[in-house]
Amino acid sequence: MPELIVTNFNPNFTGVSATAAGVIRQQASRFDMVLAGHPLPGCPTPVTRRDALRLSRTKPENRPFTIWHVRRNPEMRAALWARDVLRLPVKIVFTSAAIRRHSAFPRWLISRMDAVIATTEKAAGFVPHVRATVTHGVDTARFTPATDRAAAWAATGHPGTSGIATIGRIRPEKGTDRFVDAMIKLLPNHPGLTALVIGRAAKSDAAFLAGLEQRIAAAGLTGRILFPGELPPDDLPPLMRALSAVVQLPRYEGYGMAPLEGMASGTPFVATDQGYYRSFSGQGTCGLITEPETAAQTLATLLSDPARLEAMSTAARAAAQTHYSIEQEATAIAAVYDRLWSEG
Repeated sequence: MPELIVTNFNPNFTGVSATAAGVIRQQASRFDMVLAGHPLPGCPTPVTRRDALRLSRTKPENRPFTIWHVRRNPEMRAALWARDVLRLPVKIVFTSAAIRRHSAFPRWLISRMDAVIATTEKAAGFVPHVRATVTHGVDTARFTPATDRAAAWAATGHPGTSGIATIGRIRPEKGTDRFVDAMIKLLPNHPGLTALVIGRAAKSDAAFLAGLEQRIAAAGLTGRILFPGELPPDDLPPLMRALSAVVQLPRYEGYGMAPLEGMASGTPFVATDQGYYRSFSGQGTCGLITEPETAAQTLATLLSDPARLEAMSTAARAAAQTHYSIEQEATAIAAVYDRLWSEG
């Protein structure tokens, strides 16, 4: 019987999926573990939810119970069903990144967890039962710098001689409109630069996307601000190392992996003061915190100084390896598991 079951019930590859996948790739060699739900890149073949319940009926060898590690509301509900309704030998660990008060039902679900791992000290203030604060890490073997950034950009097939990108769902909360506004100001003075919006728009945000496309067309930049859609996970590392900068301008972000993946790729970032971005920035050595209105000027200043860009690239890679590795995250999570098991 597995000692650890990690759930992934969302069929879409989201930011939560990406953070979970990185940890699971580490955990697969550390634990007798099972992934339940939908596949994740580089992770063990998943079992069904029903199989996860079946595998939890008997205590694992040398463990008092199986740990279910969950990250979403439906996953918390399934784990509670296993523990409280079916009375299986299960305890539940939940990872919380939100830096705002949860709505009533998620608050109730979280209150029923055996242990909560917060991704930041700020997030820890919004949830009970916090056993540890563990920042998300990045796979620095998967996200690596380019030996020749210009050649890496050319290999993407996108136009121009260099590129920048914002990454995430296309919606107001993620600040996609802020990115477009900044690009409309920036690109006319940087003729070789192409801007990418990596992500998809839900049906509910179709009108928002259409409005952005209209603004881009009116500015005469349709061929330079592109919407490639959501990339397959394995296509993201080659793109990240080809970029000159990652640009994230959200109105709200719980944590935010895109700047960190950029850092591991030797790509500095420009971002609003959301999520964990200020800590990532290293007081300007790895990334720059800006207001939405000044994002274009901040980028223009950075891109016009190749020596500074190179220095930030080197510092960003070093910080990712030293402070934000996926190995460190997996080890800290394992310590939470060990404490739960030791309590019996």
